[in-house]
Amino acid sequence: MKLSTNFRNVLIIVALATVIYALHNTGDFALSFLTQLISLAFLGAFAWIASRLYREHRTELYSLGTRRRTALYVALGVAVLTISAADRLWATGIGTVAWLVVLAACAYALYALYRSTREY
Repeated sequence: MKLSTNFRNVLIIVALATVIYALHNTGDFALSFLTQLISLAFLGAFAWIASRLYREHRTELYSLGTRRRTALYVALGVAVLTISAADRLWATGIGTVAWLVVLAACAYALYALYRSTREY
């Protein structure tokens, strides 16, 4: 019997939710361990996707030139650092505003870079 891809993915999510709900009653250590394990799996998946995208588009990245490529890497790095510090920045009102401003600046830098690569 062959399951559809969407049905299989929903079953995986339901199974993970069931395990997390069952571990919620066993104690903080088991739940925190499972949460960290899932977080590391997602981080590993993102790193794998980033490496694949880099390898597939290496020629286009090098054709940007040093200045544009540096702007791209800086904008992506600042966005990753800002997202990773979300818990600390969201603790205060000014931190939340700073978080939004920095991410908006990164998005604008990426958009401006995209626009500049499409001009003649």
